[in-house]
Amino acid sequence: MLWRTGSGHPAVVGIVVIALVGCEALVPGGNGNDGTSGPDPDRSVSTELPDEEVTLRLAFTDGPEMVEELAAAFEDEHPQVTIEPEHTEFSDYETNLKLMMTSDSPPDLAQYNVQTKDLVGSGHILDLDPYHEVYDWSEKFPRNTLDPLRLEEGGKTHGSGYLYGVPVGMSLSGIFYNKELAEEAGIDTPPRNLREFERAMEQALDADLNPLHVGALDSGGIHLWTELLNSMMPAQEYKDWVNGVEGGSLTGERAVAATETMVDWSERGFINESANGLGQADSTAEFTEGESVFLINGNWAAGQVDAEMGDNAGFFLLPGEEADQPPVASGLSVSYNVSAQTEHPDVAAAFLDFLGSAEAAEIASEGGFEPPNAEVAPEPDGVAADVHESYSSIIEDGTLNLYPDYSAPASYNEMVSGVQGLLSGETEPEEYLRSLQQVRDEYQSE
Repeated sequence: MLWRTGSGHPAVVGIVVIALVGCEALVPGGNGNDGTSGPDPDRSVSTELPDEEVTLRLAFTDGPEMVEELAAAFEDEHPQVTIEPEHTEFSDYETNLKLMMTSDSPPDLAQYNVQTKDLVGSGHILDLDPYHEVYDWSEKFPRNTLDPLRLEEGGKTHGSGYLYGVPVGMSLSGIFYNKELAEEAGIDTPPRNLREFERAMEQALDADLNPLHVGALDSGGIHLWTELLNSMMPAQEYKDWVNGVEGGSLTGERAVAATETMVDWSERGFINESANGLGQADSTAEFTEGESVFLINGNWAAGQVDAEMGDNAGFFLLPGEEADQPPVASGLSVSYNVSAQTEHPDVAAAFLDFLGSAEAAEIASEGGFEPPNAEVAPEPDGVAADVHESYSSIIEDGTLNLYPDYSAPASYNEMVSGVQGLLSGETEPEEYLRSLQQVRDEYQSE
């Protein structure tokens, strides 16, 4: 069986990579380096690095091997600079990021996180728009990979305002599939709409196969629910809610319908009964062992899936309700921001500029992430090629949404427990959505 996934559209992204050497400018832009918020019209920036030795500390949680390689590659180009990666496990990073960045000795660079929103509001993150101008980042990073990293002053509304981060690798959620099991179930074409995907899961059940593996102990269930929102909820309605736009709502009829669909899939046996007891890593491991036809996960699992399954694995985006509906997916990026207290903002910005290079793109690809600028990415193969094609179509159509937990720093825990309640039948869809709306609205009103 041969499945061709993605839209087949080429990526339309930045093509020209410009290296600026020794450029200096006096430009308007956000925070100064003293931890206070607001524009600093007298701030000067430069692309010329000092000759003396400089050390930058980089706090992060995702992709340790990737970060080590990025640091080494940048140091090769600038031997006077040392980058010291400081890794923290995800749960601890989520808890401690604000403490780290508001301390007397914060790291110079830090991986972007939903907690960054509060740090922007308190003036602890450097506005990067001056460097966007002097490095011409519009030529290195597609606009729809930078816009989610823009925040209005105060840090609560995404999509516009000052730039507070630069990406090195993009993440994207979708559906992995086992080609041999799909063929066994008589599934011979990729689903063009949600009804066809439901029919494929029905065929899997008829063949005594588990249709869809979900790891809802952590974020796997959230990914499934989110992609159903993307497929069934008007895109602008979702964006207004997650981006913090005034009046944005998650309680409309389409959001309810998407949530009810996930519950229906669970009740019909499409989702593994063990979902609430499995994390993403375990659900992926069971999928690679042939436990199900489909798996909800993100591109970060592509390396594991490819290593275990090779050509037997594929990937596609959850389709919309109509066959001609452009695919919409949620994701974000492994991105880094700069402390407003750093003593070396120009050096930190030079590292961020390096993230748009072909060398950084190759490192990100090897780490399982999609480089933001697909034009400089190495040619992938296997299941990674399916992920790349899907990502390219999303970038071309401009249909990449933020993950829903970016609606408020407290949203993630509410979503994990809420999705588990939905899958176990203990929580009603309307109740779940109202609770998330309340968390989001309370955060916006603070």
